[in-house]
Amino acid sequence: MDTFLKQFVNGLSLGSIYALIALGYTMVYGIVKLINFAHGDVMMVGAFTGYFILTWLGANPFGLIMAFIGAMVVCALLSLAIERLAYRPLRNAPRLNSLITAIAVELILQNAMRVIPFVGPNPRQFPTMETKMLSLGIISFSNIQLIVIISSAVLMLILNYIINYTKTGRAMRAVSYDMGAASLMGVNVNRIIAITFVIGSVLAGAGGVLYATAYPQVDPFMGYIPGLKAFVAAVLGGIGSVPGAMVGGVILGIVETMTKAYISSQYADAISYSILILILLVKPAGLLGKKTVVKV
Repeated sequence: MDTFLKQFVNGLSLGSIYALIALGYTMVYGIVKLINFAHGDVMMVGAFTGYFILTWLGANPFGLIMAFIGAMVVCALLSLAIERLAYRPLRNAPRLNSLITAIAVELILQNAMRVIPFVGPNPRQFPTMETKMLSLGIISFSNIQLIVIISSAVLMLILNYIINYTKTGRAMRAVSYDMGAASLMGVNVNRIIAITFVIGSVLAGAGGVLYATAYPQVDPFMGYIPGLKAFVAAVLGGIGSVPGAMVGGVILGIVETMTKAYISSQYADAISYSILILILLVKPAGLLGKKTVVKV
C-alpha cells in the first residue's frame, strides 16, 4: 500500500505537468482547430529560461518564483511571434498547410536552440532546491512534488476563472463556438486568438519549469516527448475541452507511473500511446469531449 501511494503521488505530479501543457493544445484547437505541435518546444524554451534565471539567482524560493515569471513572459512573447508570423497568414488556408507549418515551427525552435552559443546541443543539469521528504499520514511526498502539484492546481484554477468569469473568457468561448458570428457581434477575433496562444504558452512555460524541476535536465529536444504525451492527454480528455485536458493529463500521468512501477518502464510509452489509439477507437471525442457533426 505504501508503494502504491508513493507511485500515485508521483503520477499525480507528472500528470499535473501533462495537464498544464495539454491545456495549451486544447485551447488553441478549440479556437482555431489547429494542433500546435510546436507547443512542446515552447515548453522547452520556458525550461531554458528558468534554467538561466535559477543559475543567476540560485535554486531558492525567490529564484524559483522569478524563474516562473521569466518563463511565462518569454513564452508569451514567443507565442505572439509564432501566431503572428506563422499561423495567422494561414488561418484561412487548408488545415494541412497549418499542420505542416506547426511541425516546421517545432523543428525551427529545436534547431535554433541547438545553434545558439549560450544554449547548445548538450544536456544541462537544471538547478533545483534541496529535496526534503514530507508526510501526511500514510502518504509521503517530496517538497518538489508538492510545489509541482500545488503550482499546477493554482494555475488551472486561474485559467478556469479566466474562461468562465471574465469578459475575455466569454469572448474566447464565443469565438470557439462561432468565429464569424462573434466577429459580427464586435469581438476582435485576432486579439482573442492571440490571447489564447499567450495563455496556452504561459501555462507551457510554467510546465517547462515544473518539468525541469521534477526531472532536472534540460536540452533542446526535451519538449518533444512531454509535448507528445500532453497531446495524448488532450485527446484522451477530449480535444477542445479544458476540463478534459486536466482530467486526461492526470490519468495519463498516473497510468504511466503505475506502469513503470508494476510492469516495466520499457512499456510505459507504449501503453501511453496505446491509450490514444484505444480512445480514438472507442470514444473518438474523448472522455469529456462533445461529438460534432461536420457537413461535407
